[in-house]
Amino acid sequence: MKSMFPRVALAALALALTPAVFAAPAAAQSIELPRPSPSGKVTQTVGLTDITIEYSSPAVKGRTIFGGVVPWDELWRTGANAATKVTFSKDVTIESTKVPAGSYSLFTIPGKAAWTVILNKNANQGGTREYKKELDVLRLSVAPKAIARRERLAFLVADFGDEAANLDLEWDTTRISIPLKLATNDQAAASIKGLTDSAWRPYNAAARYLLDAKKDLDQAMKLVDHSLGLKEDWWNLWTKAQLLHAKGKKAEALKLLDKVDDLGKKADYYFAADDVKKARVDWKK
Repeated sequence: MKSMFPRVALAALALALTPAVFAAPAAAQSIELPRPSPSGKVTQTVGLTDITIEYSSPAVKGRTIFGGVVPWDELWRTGANAATKVTFSKDVTIESTKVPAGSYSLFTIPGKAAWTVILNKNANQGGTREYKKELDVLRLSVAPKAIARRERLAFLVADFGDEAANLDLEWDTTRISIPLKLATNDQAAASIKGLTDSAWRPYNAAARYLLDAKKDLDQAMKLVDHSLGLKEDWWNLWTKAQLLHAKGKKAEALKLLDKVDDLGKKADYYFAADDVKKARVDWKK
């Protein structure tokens, strides 16, 4: 009987030289392409409240948008893909409706003369099929405005100060604005009232807030005096000098500037040097 070794060896060699087509299938390749409606996220702090909008941004692409792609007088997810989500970190007021802090889905019903804006408690909705009117926390009528053409839908927080802002939606040649009111002053007052810190900076910051807002200068003076009692620094001395001047005590304010300058020049960062120099001239008038 002949040995099987040569045949076994030849079989092994043939197997080693087998073309790649007989190998296990290669892993599927991934591909990156632009999305038709890319996701967007906008966050803006207004006063002490963070306002966040999460949405998908479709394009016009030469189409008729309102009255076409988006029909008149029908519920719209106000974007593409999932319903747009709006989150408020603190309570806000929209028109006369108080909206608690939290996340909401944003729906609209576009109309030629007016849009209905809807905030719904179900913050994570795929679209209008999941919408339930009984979960609405707000319905508001707003008038659309004409704008320069915008290719992609966008949200922005506009015209904001510490106490109010507009949440704007813009697409094609249309803008709607949702007016927001915030309780920043009340929230700041509560924060100041609750101060128990043993460091000087928070009391000075509170005094400066009242000074800049031109509110309750007497309370501001008490706060800065408390700050100075903890530590005397050019920064809280400068706050006191400005408060004295605001209260009409020019001579006392000018006298304090010497001490502000003296401590400031010894500090690592005397960023108000030019303001103090200017005050020496202006406060003598």
